[in-house]
Amino acid sequence: MAALLYARLVTDQEYVQRVRRQRPSALLPVIAAASARWHSDTWLESPYRKYTPWALADIARVSIAYGNEHRGDGSCSEDDLLRMLAAYASLTDIMIRDNGNYDSVSGWLLRVSGEQLTYQELVHRNLARTAALFDQTTPARAPACLVDGWAEELLGCSLSEYVGITQLLQVAALRNVGRFDPDWLDQPQMEQVSNVIPGETIRNVTARHFVTDQKVFKAENEERRLSRDPHLRRFEYNPLRGRPFLSGMGPGYLAPSAHLIAPKGSPLGLYYMGMAHFGNRFAEELGDLFEQYVGRQLREIAGAEVFPEISYRDNRLSVDWIVVFDDLVLLVEVKSTRPTQQLRLGSVDRTNAALRQLAHAYQQIDTTAGLIAGRDSNFSHIPADRPVQGMVVTMEAFHTANAPFQRDKQPAPDTFITVCSASELESLVTVEDVTASNILSRRRTDPQQATYSLDATLTGHSFGANSILDAGWASYPWKKHADLAARDQQPEDPEA
Repeated sequence: MAALLYARLVTDQEYVQRVRRQRPSALLPVIAAASARWHSDTWLESPYRKYTPWALADIARVSIAYGNEHRGDGSCSEDDLLRMLAAYASLTDIMIRDNGNYDSVSGWLLRVSGEQLTYQELVHRNLARTAALFDQTTPARAPACLVDGWAEELLGCSLSEYVGITQLLQVAALRNVGRFDPDWLDQPQMEQVSNVIPGETIRNVTARHFVTDQKVFKAENEERRLSRDPHLRRFEYNPLRGRPFLSGMGPGYLAPSAHLIAPKGSPLGLYYMGMAHFGNRFAEELGDLFEQYVGRQLREIAGAEVFPEISYRDNRLSVDWIVVFDDLVLLVEVKSTRPTQQLRLGSVDRTNAALRQLAHAYQQIDTTAGLIAGRDSNFSHIPADRPVQGMVVTMEAFHTANAPFQRDKQPAPDTFITVCSASELESLVTVEDVTASNILSRRRTDPQQATYSLDATLTGHSFGANSILDAGWASYPWKKHADLAARDQQPEDPEA
């Protein structure tokens, strides 16, 4: 049986050679169809649970980068793909080579979380955040980059149209075995769609931002590698993340990994495009926007009072936000950072830029907590008679940031601190069955929960709607046109 074919560990070389037996033109459509069928949580219902989105994406990457059209007989069956998936599931790792020592296990946890958990984020929430952040949040400082017309310059259309096109492409791929053909836009039944977003705009934006070819893919796959260790190859950047559709593989465009289409419309997708086009100015102004966005979310907490950063001696600044509950003071520092590729490869090097940002946040929280406890006159309106906790909110998830092996790489703070992502905060502020402060207080006193992600602590609670995300989602084209409402559904996302 293919799923149990490898009752042993498989080297990366053996796995790559197994994928290369099939021609890309034969294999990639089979992968695309499987990706469209086994989307999001449904892969748990796939044969032997082998059709994971991360495995499908890597098999596609290997085929595009290393396959050729002169192998095999031009056939590829579902059983062939299942055998490749079985090989992927049996791949060896540095942790095994290094006999499972502490550092190698830590590295494995970083790699696996970066490999798998990024595919399990909620599409609806990520896309809704794009408009809520970029279009519906007011910056604290006058921007020079994110001014009127920035989206048109970067994207070739408005931000709303861009996310709408992202939604359209994903739905098309999921319903058409991984394909989107621009010629479909000329069909009579697509007239309603073109009346909302012009067909020419859809064609141009798709070709400009979503499509690559095999030659360009191969070059980027090599240029972006950070290591030549074969154990790490599968954890390297996959160019399908930047351009999820492939040309030259039959009619229109083929998406070997349909899971990678929607992230193009997320804040992270916009970040990489904005950095490439505008440079560091984009990152700086996005950081300011994100800080204000976090403030908007914090103000959604029922029964809490939210204060912005406080200036004290020599124009120094406190944490970005202070949230006062009846039974807790929460010090919130915002970092518009994201895990680096080095971190995703399993590096826990103290020089890592992302980890340095977290270390600075810890220091900022401790300093503010000390000023409150010391009754500094600038903080007189913040009560000093209740427990204090810290929270570092990052734009993207650091899935294992609260785990001991990552905490070991940070200075030990005096204040109990939770690192959480924007998505986790968006859940926390809408909890209904208990108070947010109750969740945080119980988390602090539980030795295990304290080392988990905030999402783990939130499991089992009930939540209300997040009005900020709802407003972001409602701003997109398909949501605003009732006759096309069905087209904006994301089948792989239970929140959609």
